[in-house]
Amino acid sequence: MKQSIYRLFIELTNKKWSSYMIRKFVQSSLSRPFISSFIKTYKINVDEIEGRVADYKTLHDFFIRNLKEDARVVNYSEEQAVSPVDGLLADTGSISDDLVIEVKGKPYSVLDMLGSEGKASDYSGGEFAVFYLSPANYHRIHSPVSGTILSRWSLGQHSYPVNELGLMYGKEALSKNFRSITELKHVKGKVAVVKVGAMFVNSIDYVHEEKEWTQGEEVAYFSFGSTVILLFEKNTFRLSPNKEVPRNVTVGETIGDFIK
Repeated sequence: MKQSIYRLFIELTNKKWSSYMIRKFVQSSLSRPFISSFIKTYKINVDEIEGRVADYKTLHDFFIRNLKEDARVVNYSEEQAVSPVDGLLADTGSISDDLVIEVKGKPYSVLDMLGSEGKASDYSGGEFAVFYLSPANYHRIHSPVSGTILSRWSLGQHSYPVNELGLMYGKEALSKNFRSITELKHVKGKVAVVKVGAMFVNSIDYVHEEKEWTQGEEVAYFSFGSTVILLFEKNTFRLSPNKEVPRNVTVGETIGDFIK
């Protein structure tokens, strides 16, 4: 019963009209007075943001804020991958031979996530990492590796929550929410960067249109976004051992090594 009620609620509140109304409000000057309470509620470190709080005209502008140039250190290395976001490294593990990943004890289909067997089959037996961004986090996305874009595509229409309740009761949010996938060719193998939309606003905006991504550079941002999933091919990558998961990570932090 509880599951049915929660699912009904998130489906009713995630239609085009509600998304449109929320987007219009946060992008309007009417939302500006809410910036200070947003900062206080989420305990945001304003010392690392670019510019002054007073410079931000809307809540949306503040949400997609830039950081000062020296606020993050990128551990550049062709032999390693780094975190693409600030957030919680929520889960890691192996992709099963039948293309399933298990996140918080719940299975998700990589085939559904990527949309085709041709795309998904390359990651059978590989590794995955799931990064969850809370409202408090810096919401710009950086490249985890240096590589060439092989392809980019988007799937899905609606987005259900990706918080704990959303993952528990939603309709396979990580594999069926609106998502934009970029597949990169790294010197050690393919890496899929799956950017998953959050409840209400299916907006993932790219700021980097070149074919080459450089490790650590900004490539996109979420407008009230949510989750990034990295997929690595089999026998190409090993996540850092002896590090606690879940744990908080920042952009540019090493998360694992490519296999020599």
